[in-house]
Amino acid sequence: MSGSPMRQPALKADARLTAYFSNEDERRAVTRDLFDRAAPGYDRAEGLTALGSGAWYRRDVLRRNGLQTGMTLLDVAAGTGLVTVAGHELVGPAGRVLALDPSPGMLAELRKKVAVETIEAYAESIPLPDELVDFVSMGYALRHVGDLDRAFSEYLRVLRPGGRVCIMEISRPRGRLARALLRLHIGVVVPLLARLTRSQAVIGRLWEYYGATIEAAIEPERILDAMRRAGFADVNCSVTLGIFREYTGRKA
Repeated sequence: MSGSPMRQPALKADARLTAYFSNEDERRAVTRDLFDRAAPGYDRAEGLTALGSGAWYRRDVLRRNGLQTGMTLLDVAAGTGLVTVAGHELVGPAGRVLALDPSPGMLAELRKKVAVETIEAYAESIPLPDELVDFVSMGYALRHVGDLDRAFSEYLRVLRPGGRVCIMEISRPRGRLARALLRLHIGVVVPLLARLTRSQAVIGRLWEYYGATIEAAIEPERILDAMRRAGFADVNCSVTLGIFREYTGRKA
């Protein structure tokens, strides 16, 4: 076949998603607005639900996968900075941290907790020069990427030779019982806990969307294939507790 390659979204076609958007342009507009409005109450809700895991886990993942003192880190889809803060601690004063996110509301919350460079942009189009950073991180946001091939190509482009990428993500458990428990947590427990936040309505809506995206996410094997297509070497995926995945790769 001729022509440009097809876009590889992180989400499969799923009826649950039609309640939010019907095309890629709508997806970007709807999710940006949702994250902007949820930003003030996001950290409290995340802490109550713990689906993003704890700060200790985020720091440990980055450390185990090679983030060290003095490195330059790009944290993509940084949100309110939950992964950014952990990375900032690891690279230390001699390092440099850049936090990228399309939501100005989320970045405003990030800047309240850590002094790093912030960039309002999408993963598929990173406004940075080639071979600038040593490490690219992404925390629990791969499901919100509209084109994995473009995003991974951008990650590879901005990495220096030998640089590494580490993507943390929540995935569907393989077991039926575990999947039922996760749906219960996302669909029932989280909306109840969201009532404890100042932004209860929008937080509840956002976590309902999270649940839909976890169910609609493409299989890990397809994510690994997209990383290889982009040119990453040593591509790997590890899983903790059947839910938390770490996708890693290296620029040759």
